This record gives sequence, C-alpha cells and structure tokens, in this order.
Amino acid sequence: MEDEVMARVTAAVQRGQGGERTAARRELESLWDGDGRADAFHRCVIAHFLADLQDDTGDELRWDERALAAVDGVTDERAQEYGTALRVRGFLPSLLGSLADDHRRLGDAEQARGFLEQARAASDALGDDGYGDLVRGILDRVGRALDEGSTAPLPDA
Repeated sequence: MEDEVMARVTAAVQRGQGGERTAARRELESLWDGDGRADAFHRCVIAHFLADLQDDTGDELRWDERALAAVDGVTDERAQEYGTALRVRGFLPSLLGSLADDHRRLGDAEQARGFLEQARAASDALGDDGYGDLVRGILDRVGRALDEGSTAPLPDA
C-alpha cells in the first residue's frame, strides 16, 4: 500500500530541488498542518525537509528541532513500513548534524560542537552505503567549518 503522505513529501522535495522552494515549502507546511494523516514518522520527515527549505537559519533551526522532537515518537516498525532497511537510530546522525550546522551558522559554536559530538556518536548506525557516506561527509564538513570558526553556509549541507 502506498503511503500518500510520503508520496506528497517526495513530490514536494523534488519541487524544491528543482528550484521551486516556495511551492515546496507551502506543500510541506500544508502536510505539517494537515488533516491528521501525518504521524510521528511523517512529521519527522516533513520537518527535516522543511528545515532545508528555509531562507532564515533561525527558522531552519526551529524545523530541525521539530524533526528531532518528532523522532522520539517513531518506532523501527513504523519506519520499516516505509522502507524495510530503516532504523530510527539511523535518522539521528543527520538530524543531530543538521542541528550542529544550524548552531554553527548562528554563531553558537558550543551548542554546535555538542550536537556534532552526538551526531558522530550515533553515526555507527549509518550503513556503509551512499546515504551513510553522505551524512558522514556532512558531519566532517561541519566539523572543519567549526574548527575554522566559519559561520558561512556549507555548499551541500
């Protein structure tokens, strides 16, 4: 059975990646505010992608915080209804890494380092695959930017 909410999330993310950021943001916000069909799994995914569509780092931080809060209500069983290989613990490096990058860009290096440390500690849950490599690479870039004292956005984080 197809997950209608996730199908709409995927379509919105593709619109955003295609340059239609405002339309994608509106669609995801509509799903967030929606009709009750979005459960904790959906809300985690929606918030995580909404964060990436924000023009303001403070707004991005708020959406990343919502994604992290929502993940507490997600079980492995629920995640596996969408993808059989998904494990909730595998979400954490990306969620925590996003928070680290938000705080870094806002100039709060101490908070950023704390979230980066948590993300790295959870990175053993990442697979030895393209997604795992992507997230580990982002964590490395956030760490280097922190070490350099940079608050500039990373090109692909």
